[in-house]
Amino acid sequence: MMPGNERQEIENGGKIIMPASALDSLTRLNIEYPMLFKLTNLKDSRHTHAGVLEFVAEEGKCYLPYWMMVNLFLIEGDILAIENVSLPVAKVSKFQPFSVDFLDITNPKAVLENALRNFACLTTGDIIAIKYNKKVYELRVLETKPGDAVSIIECDMNVDFEAPVGYKEKVEEKKTDEASQDHVMEEVIETFKGAGVRLDGKKKKENQLDTKGVKKVKARGVPDYDYKFGQLTFDRSVKPISDRVVENDSNPVPTNDGFQGQGCSMKKLRK
Repeated sequence: MMPGNERQEIENGGKIIMPASALDSLTRLNIEYPMLFKLTNLKDSRHTHAGVLEFVAEEGKCYLPYWMMVNLFLIEGDILAIENVSLPVAKVSKFQPFSVDFLDITNPKAVLENALRNFACLTTGDIIAIKYNKKVYELRVLETKPGDAVSIIECDMNVDFEAPVGYKEKVEEKKTDEASQDHVMEEVIETFKGAGVRLDGKKKKENQLDTKGVKKVKARGVPDYDYKFGQLTFDRSVKPISDRVVENDSNPVPTNDGFQGQGCSMKKLRK
């Protein structure tokens, strides 16, 4: 709504543009710098805090970022009360993204800290908007210390994040999918079913008799009875398949004790 060329940096920050008469009034007063202001919508009892960027607005007008107008329930032309205030320096702040897409950012903390350079203060309960890679992300200010409104100009602030809105629902859906995969059938595969014979045609000795092969358990899939024609579902949940030995009391599985046979000499001993 401000006349002249579009200035995107104003929309991405937390500062307002006020008329020159406001600067004249403030210079005559004993105020603290940097200048911080409390913005109040008296009609709906909503308030927030902001810094000032320039004093170039027309007389009687003030320009705010759109996300700030949304927090104050304001539309173009509404009455806004502006009061100069002094805020404590921020030490701790906590944010909650409104979308799980915020987690796709490689380093969300660094992106937020870079975006906050265009802000002068934070107010608990506000929903701020930052822009990254041509996409706007909204974050709710859950907590600020040491007060409900703090100054973030030249301060050492500890930034923390809460789980994004909708993140818990996705975790529960994943758990449900994993639980559905627990009901799988198993197929027993028995290796080396045939009987061995000697190359010389003789009968095998007692210590050379066949033993039961080791049986392995292989997981089988469960058909999807809710399958819809034309829909593809990719299941990336991988579970390890453990080898199992089928034990039987009548035919116990032999232990792996090598060289059980008796040795013999190829040379006949003289008596």
